Amino acid sequence: MRRTAAALATVLTAGLAAGVQPVAAAEPPACGTPADHQIADVQGGGDASPLAGRTVRVEGVVTADFQRSDQLKGFFVQDPTPDRDPRTSDGIFVYSTREAAVGDRVLVTGQAVEYNGLTELSPVSAVDVCGTGRIAPARVRLPLDGAAQRERYEGMLLRFQQRLTATEVYRLGRYGEATVSAGGRLFQPTDGHGSTQARNDARKLLVDDASNVQNPDAIPYTDPRVLRIGDSAQGLTGVLDHGFGEYRLQPTETARFAPANPRPDRPARVGGDVRVASFNTLNWFTTPGRRGADTAAEQERQLAKLAAALKGLNADVVGLMEVENNGDTAVGALVDRLNREAGAGTYAWVRHPYPGTDEIHVALVYKPAKVTPVGAARSSQDPVFDRPPLVQAFRPASGGTAFTMIVNHFKSKGCGDAAGPDADQGDGQGCYNARRVAQAKAIGAIADGAENPLVVGDLNAYAAEDPVKTLTGAGLVSQTPRFVRPGDRYSYVFDGQSGELDHALAGRSLSRRVTGATIWHVNSDEPVFLDYNTEFNPARFYRPDEFRSSDHDPVLLGLNLR
Repeated sequence: MRRTAAALATVLTAGLAAGVQPVAAAEPPACGTPADHQIADVQGGGDASPLAGRTVRVEGVVTADFQRSDQLKGFFVQDPTPDRDPRTSDGIFVYSTREAAVGDRVLVTGQAVEYNGLTELSPVSAVDVCGTGRIAPARVRLPLDGAAQRERYEGMLLRFQQRLTATEVYRLGRYGEATVSAGGRLFQPTDGHGSTQARNDARKLLVDDASNVQNPDAIPYTDPRVLRIGDSAQGLTGVLDHGFGEYRLQPTETARFAPANPRPDRPARVGGDVRVASFNTLNWFTTPGRRGADTAAEQERQLAKLAAALKGLNADVVGLMEVENNGDTAVGALVDRLNREAGAGTYAWVRHPYPGTDEIHVALVYKPAKVTPVGAARSSQDPVFDRPPLVQAFRPASGGTAFTMIVNHFKSKGCGDAAGPDADQGDGQGCYNARRVAQAKAIGAIADGAENPLVVGDLNAYAAEDPVKTLTGAGLVSQTPRFVRPGDRYSYVFDGQSGELDHALAGRSLSRRVTGATIWHVNSDEPVFLDYNTEFNPARFYRPDEFRSSDHDPVLLGLNLR
């Protein structure tokens, strides 16, 4: 495309005003057929190209090269002479493996299409390299409210100067993806941190690995340490892509995450003369191939991790969730492993008198040298419970005040066959909230008749949701808000948002005897490929330790019962 010197000066001024800084101001050499459209014309001012289906020829500088077969099989180009419309992007993806490298000034002929929400050129009939150029990244900051604010940058080279925090690493091993957010990690809107879903969505950005390969051999952000939620990076640079329903940054420079959230080797101190914990084991099954381990090898790896976590907690009484409901077999196998490593007779378990018919049930393990069961274990046959609670009183073995453990696992948020009041009410609490509220009322009644009740477990309800409010309304006191700072009050991460699903609530008299509480973040901040599974998890990452022993973090309390 031939231009006069005056015309070049005009477009250069416009480009600098838009934050794009082309290096070369000299008139480029002629290169075959000139462009017939600017990239901005192809992108348009909306979420779809106004030229979709038409063959166009555009000019730009290659800003990112992802042409390998294990990558996106194409490259991004950006116009060094952008238009003045802030609604239109000046970058575009070219689905082609014709030779082009970063810094090449190219003329590309291809069909404008919309592919999974991304405006691109495909198929491409010509890529002519006409010289070189450079595009400076546009400086952008989160939050970006709504799709329109992101659409304007689609296909463009961007740099986020602000500090961004890893808020989701669940798909790091499978898809090479991590999600970052501005202003720290994201919390569930119903967890009482003052966030909203719209604000969370504006603050976050998915960071991809420029590949659609599943379970890549080279997992990003694992050297020299594996990325954890809470780690942070500054100056993330890449092109803004769109695929699989969301915008994603494809880095052009390696992201460097600082270890802002180092692994906690041990729980914070909670004091007291009796330590009590709650822990969801994520389907500890001794029957292979059901809900937990698929093979004997996986089962051994899972057992090693669970034992490491329980030994690290060093609690005198532990309420467990998601233990296979097969009598004493699963809980007994776990206790046997603990005793093999900690010494014969160190741990024992309480037999559940009415575990229900679900595949999983709650369980209780304890140290006989530290506490003594008082009376028989109890439960409830109220049909409101999918997984009946386990109720057992204990007294310190050396004497002191008794307390009553009430171990729970409330109905999950998954919708399944939810209908009527159990259907999703659109209030952020998910399905079966009415059922969980009914379960909370029933537990409140049990606690009301118990000596020094301590209600623990996975309530499948975040801290500001109705079931927790129902329990506190019944006179129980949530312990983590008393001792844990707000930024650390989470035990589970779902869809990049942290929240407290696992709770410990004490009767008012017992609450005065609680000396401390903590949530041991050994699971929720860790990527899933560190767990016990052997499918797709690189063997080099497995360790028989507590990290990613489950998907829930354990909660630990100290009690002064003397």
